[in-house]
Amino acid sequence: MGLKLYPMSGTLNKVMLIGHLGDDVKLHYFEAGNCIGRFPLATNETYTNKTTGEKVSNTEWHNIVVRNKAAEICEKYAKKGDKMYVEGRLKNRQWQGEDGQTRYSTEIQVTDFTFLTAKPDAPDGAMSGQRPAAAQAHSRPAAPQTTAPVDQEDDLPF
Repeated sequence: MGLKLYPMSGTLNKVMLIGHLGDDVKLHYFEAGNCIGRFPLATNETYTNKTTGEKVSNTEWHNIVVRNKAAEICEKYAKKGDKMYVEGRLKNRQWQGEDGQTRYSTEIQVTDFTFLTAKPDAPDGAMSGQRPAAAQAHSRPAAPQTTAPVDQEDDLPF
């Protein structure tokens, strides 16, 4: 009885995170009126070391990128410390630093998000880009949360 491997016909680049914002959303506007929002998201892993019995906690930081209307929504409603679900894809970037050194970063290009921290100042339906209820039901259990789809543009001017 051997292990059989079957090749996949496609590929998948999908990330799902639930974490806390490490800072407020920073927006950058472009000449064409488009914008990009960036913020760090922290996820935590806690476990018990089996040999020492000590509780160990590790924090991972993720660079989150949202675009256009979604970026403006995040900037308005999401604040440092808030809990948030983000869904998207990994994107690696490379650029030259001011010192001439090549720099690298890995980002999460967000395609969907949900605020998990209740916001009393956010009226129901405040997010004009909400997906239809049927689409929400297939991706996550229905809950009184705010979601917004994200534009899929890839052309960053930097």
